[in-house]
Amino acid sequence: MTETLTTNLPRLATLASARTTAAAQAAEGLALQEGRLSAHNLQVYYGDFLAIRSVDLDIALRRITAIIGPSGCGKSTLLRAFNRMNDFIPTARVEGEIRFRGQNIYNPAVDPTALRRRIGMVFQKPNPFPKSIYENIAWGAHINGFRGNPDELVETCLRKAALWDEVKDKLDQSGLSLSGGQQQRLCLARALAVGPEVILMDEPCSALDPIATLKIEDLMRELAANYTIVIVTHNMQQAARVSDFTAMMMMDDQRAGSVIEFDETRTIFTRPRDRRTEDYVTGRFG
Repeated sequence: MTETLTTNLPRLATLASARTTAAAQAAEGLALQEGRLSAHNLQVYYGDFLAIRSVDLDIALRRITAIIGPSGCGKSTLLRAFNRMNDFIPTARVEGEIRFRGQNIYNPAVDPTALRRRIGMVFQKPNPFPKSIYENIAWGAHINGFRGNPDELVETCLRKAALWDEVKDKLDQSGLSLSGGQQQRLCLARALAVGPEVILMDEPCSALDPIATLKIEDLMRELAANYTIVIVTHNMQQAARVSDFTAMMMMDDQRAGSVIEFDETRTIFTRPRDRRTEDYVTGRFG
């Protein structure tokens, strides 16, 4: 009996390891499923005007998804719908669902402020608070309920935003004193301070020079290891460089925007299924 048991120990250890691995994978899969962000038959209206029509989209976790398309096709409207920023527009209303962590974020029971702590946003134009660099992060986190060590939080977030080395000796200076690219990274650090899972970025590099743009793009790639990122961009080279997946939006005959194609970025830019996508990414129109 002892000999048989000893003989079988390696196999039993392998089986136990396999079960442990399977359990860990199952737990990870459940966690990823719970954190998934997706739109289902989403429609957004401004008054009687239908801005986006019947959008179905699954956002990949801990990846960068780019939303591209001509001006006016609803890209920013779709992006803002993901954290209910359209709520601030009195005439806006939403039909369909956006689900995050298994719940429709437009359910009346969902607190939009709490939602925006989990799904943060960085806007096209940098908008730091008229406060010091330090207070932009510490105060922003404080008003969102942070009760930890503010010094550690400020340093951690500035490091994540690749800004610490540039500002560590002038934290008491106004955030408005920074360059445009630095201000955008400060706004990103401020967004990170409240512990988001998803970061929405609405043309974050449109007002930046090429060097600052490259820094933001490098930063996005680093952050994608831990955060889900959705970016709206008119820059096809940027979408091709930084994103893992791309959604192509276009207006229909009634001037409503919709997603006409969604796939891995490599496929969208080399083997698109829709001729309109090919024409747009190759610059034949748009």
